[in-house]
Amino acid sequence: MSADLHRFTSGYSGSQGGDRAEVATCPRTVHVRASRAPAVPARSLSPGAWPSFLGHAAGSAA
Repeated sequence: MSADLHRFTSGYSGSQGGDRAEVATCPRTVHVRASRAPAVPARSLSPGAWPSFLGHAAGSAA
C-alpha cells in the first residue's frame, strides 16, 4: 500500500486485542493490511469484492 494513501483503522480488535485492519480506498481498489504487520504487502480488492471480503472476515471473527 502506498504511503500517500489515507488509511483508516477498523473498530474491531478481536478477543486478543491489537488485531486491527487498516483500510485505504481508491476509486478502483480497496487496500487492506494488518496493522501489526505494516511491512507485509496489502491485499488489494475490487470494490465489488469488498462486501464478500467483509462477510468472510465477519464470519471468521465470530
